[in-house]
Amino acid sequence: METADMYISGVGSYIPGAVTVEDAVAAGRYSADEVELYGLASVAVAGDVPAPEMALRAARSALARSGRSPTELGLLLYVSTWHQGPEGWPPQAYVQRHLVGDGVLATQLRQGCNGMFAALELAVGRLRAAPGRPAALLVAADNYGTPLVDRWRMLPGAVAGDAGSALVLDTEPGFARLASVCTVSVSQAEEMHRCAEPLFPPGILEGRRVDFAAHNDEFRRRAVVEGDGTGVLVTLDERMAEVIDQALSEAGIKAGDVTRVACMNTSRDIAEQVCEIRLDIPASRSTWEFGRTIGHCGASDQFLALERLVRTGELGPGDHLLMFAYGPGVTISAAVVEVLESPVWARTRGGDA
Repeated sequence: METADMYISGVGSYIPGAVTVEDAVAAGRYSADEVELYGLASVAVAGDVPAPEMALRAARSALARSGRSPTELGLLLYVSTWHQGPEGWPPQAYVQRHLVGDGVLATQLRQGCNGMFAALELAVGRLRAAPGRPAALLVAADNYGTPLVDRWRMLPGAVAGDAGSALVLDTEPGFARLASVCTVSVSQAEEMHRCAEPLFPPGILEGRRVDFAAHNDEFRRRAVVEGDGTGVLVTLDERMAEVIDQALSEAGIKAGDVTRVACMNTSRDIAEQVCEIRLDIPASRSTWEFGRTIGHCGASDQFLALERLVRTGELGPGDHLLMFAYGPGVTISAAVVEVLESPVWARTRGGDA
């Protein structure tokens, strides 16, 4: 989707304190072999801070930095990958009550780890269709510190971190432009995140722990041993290349114009695959060094990186950030952000507006 008419006027984040992998190894939660294999350093752990509260804190920061008032918002999209609170309760209502107010369409997306990319695409359509409200607030948050998931073993090559992120998408010029955003699907790989688990009754209701790493391993084993899914694995690689090419083309740039790359916060291999193999640029341009300190924070990874890069001055006017993510389904997303100016909050001590 070409989005040259869409801007980013504010971003915000909430990242709790971190637990080091050394402490996790000492406690028997993580393997020393995995420390060596994946190179992760620490993971953000929120304790008993609820995900909706983290989302609210990030949203307050993003909205304040945008200069927008809640009455100028036409949409609130709340993105999550894990449970948010009492079953049947909508977490977006918490942010709406405490920040945005009732004059905004608010809803939740459960698109997985690339849910914020889907939120961007939906928000673009909404803002173009309803021009009376010039901005949309997108938030994401997760707290994985619950009994039915082990953050240290939940995902292949990753540790699940807790965080909240937020972004204000704007129809009027902001500090950055959303140059493009796009998503492709490989639905024949939908088993990757449920392999060998029945659809009913839902596992969470029977107390089955969530283990995407085991599902992924079983899916790939079947693909290789039984020979019924090898083509799907090839297709995933092809669609990854396709969506990155599409995002770059719609943004009007080439791979060599990319200043930084924000992938999901997993092992170094993913960053190297995207940067060095696909884009032919140094992996040092990725945000992996930052990501390895906070863990894979659900749908927030790339947007936490964007906020940090701008706040620290690592992205400046004229720079381009390529963002990339996978989600269950399987869906693969990419987006390009062009920084237009250094915002006031990035030039202020503490990073506040």
